[in-house]
Amino acid sequence: MTAIEARNVVKIFGSLRAVDGVSFTVARGETYGLLGPNGAGKTSIMRMLAGLSPISAGEMLLSGLNVREESRAVRARLGVVTQSDGLDGELNVRQNLEVFGFLLGLSRRQARVRADEVLGFFRLGDRARAEVDELSGGMRRRLAIARALMGEPEVIILDEPSTGLDPESRIRVWEELAELKRAGVTLLMSTHYMDEAETLCDRIAIMHSGRILDEGTPPELVSRHAGSAAMDIRPDGSSREAIRRQLDAASLNYREVGALFRVSGANGAPPLLPDLEGAQVSERAANLEDVFLALAGRGLQEEQA
Repeated sequence: MTAIEARNVVKIFGSLRAVDGVSFTVARGETYGLLGPNGAGKTSIMRMLAGLSPISAGEMLLSGLNVREESRAVRARLGVVTQSDGLDGELNVRQNLEVFGFLLGLSRRQARVRADEVLGFFRLGDRARAEVDELSGGMRRRLAIARALMGEPEVIILDEPSTGLDPESRIRVWEELAELKRAGVTLLMSTHYMDEAETLCDRIAIMHSGRILDEGTPPELVSRHAGSAAMDIRPDGSSREAIRRQLDAASLNYREVGALFRVSGANGAPPLLPDLEGAQVSERAANLEDVFLALAGRGLQEEQA
């Protein structure tokens, strides 16, 4: 069954077409990722689905409910975790959850019981009386996700769930999102981290400039657009400009990452490099960064700059 459906959705801000005719579906219990740089339209899609921003054109459905026409019923089935956690610094951890439960319509007793459940799920029980400002960045993010679960939603929207977290905290958040998926919760998440998308998502939509360039499982996308292998070229100082000219002349997709040229093939084939002097060439497994390079003509990290 379908949990989310977007039909030719458009979002316009003045002269900017931030979302340009996007369509996709998400099955119940699936984790679906919107992968792309800042400004790709990911957050705009999520805000429209959550009823936080009006839809300029097209339709969005959540569990068969029209988001535009049945917003109250949609909100009752939806949990939202924005980039800014929005936690109340004047309340402790438990109080943040209980107050949010009251706002959702839970009784005092129901809010206490549900708060205990989500604190246990996210292993935050021992921090229940802690002030929010005492929490690490990872704990704050886990608390924000825990708060979104207070109403036992069918679908959770997560906008950049691990941005700004250290590696250990990111892994903890990933583990708990995987637990939510195993519990049958549908997750729609945005990210510009390819490793996050590969780890968490059943399917991914690659986005750029308000459009979906392609979608599929991570292995499908890599196989279709980047093939089984890509190449890394490490030039010596004197050959860098010459290598750049040779790669341009061969019409190869490449990006410069520090000292490296990272080269991917076209149409799923490994890249065929010209003879390069003054450089070390190594083969590696292709990844979603190579997919984005093939589809958009540049790397995800370049788009962040």
